[in-house]
Amino acid sequence: MRVDSVVPAALARREAQHRQRVLLALATLLVLSISPVFGHHLIGAVRWLPASLEHLGPFCMIALHHLMAPVHGMFHGLLLVGIAFAVVERARAAWRYAATMRALHIEPAHSDVRLVAAIRQLGFSVHRVRVVDGLPNPAFTAGWWRPRVYVAKSLPDVLSVSELEAVLAHEIAHVERRDPLRLFALRTLAATLFWLPAIRRLVDDLADEAEIAADDHAAQRYSLPLASAILRMAGADLGPLEPAVGFQRSDLLERRIRRLAGEDATVGSHVSRRAIAAAALALVAVWTSGVIVLHPLPEGQAMIGEMHHCSHVGESVFSHLFCLGNHRFNAPCPHRDA
Repeated sequence: MRVDSVVPAALARREAQHRQRVLLALATLLVLSISPVFGHHLIGAVRWLPASLEHLGPFCMIALHHLMAPVHGMFHGLLLVGIAFAVVERARAAWRYAATMRALHIEPAHSDVRLVAAIRQLGFSVHRVRVVDGLPNPAFTAGWWRPRVYVAKSLPDVLSVSELEAVLAHEIAHVERRDPLRLFALRTLAATLFWLPAIRRLVDDLADEAEIAADDHAAQRYSLPLASAILRMAGADLGPLEPAVGFQRSDLLERRIRRLAGEDATVGSHVSRRAIAAAALALVAVWTSGVIVLHPLPEGQAMIGEMHHCSHVGESVFSHLFCLGNHRFNAPCPHRDA
């Protein structure tokens, strides 16, 4: 059975559009959040913002520079903090995974005849499957460079032959797509840009889509058996196993079951309006500060925090943010265009 005959055409189109939007949004946020932070250091001041341009409409460019330079510096700091946070957070995740795997009793797949038969039926290497005694997650794929499939020792006792093959086919899809490495890289990116929560939510969407893609791979031969296996591993007639990680989310579980049964399903997203609004505000701040800092200060104006402009020597930059040509002592602004 092909995927096209299982998933309704309208649902397949919505899912494809959703994946395209997620990828486009992720790429857009990455470019818009990073380029203003260090872009001007590469290109320098551009001609349309020379030092001689001291006013932009009613705004004093020198005052704007003084105001926006600390904001721009803050985003430099956030980027450095994000890199450090990503290194620490991802290192902790890798350490937790390694510590968990060391604590488990792992055996080669040859120890279970039924499992070996199912693996060979799928044409997969038996050497890339491991059996784990006491595994809380019935089956998962892990490993960056050479991913392996880990299966709970009791799984063949809980599932039928076709269900077992369906679960293995799902995990094999993760291996072939190298999903552990891709998701690790994406979560590293989300940790680096932690001040944009929308990126983390977009990565969560891509993690959901990875499960859907693996379902589609397995559904080519095992549509209904996979749906039945998911229900069993999610808690229905589960036996000695614990629910699989991520199966506790009812929205994703319902979506997977419905589409495998050939029914329409809702394509949800982790991205909220609040996350979109926060991302928009952050991008406005980073771009405004980045563009204004492109404007070079005139000679003698390089010290941030000092204001030597018109008659406002030593005063706050806010007192001269709006330059209308009239200042203290009724003196015209010497920077006003002739």
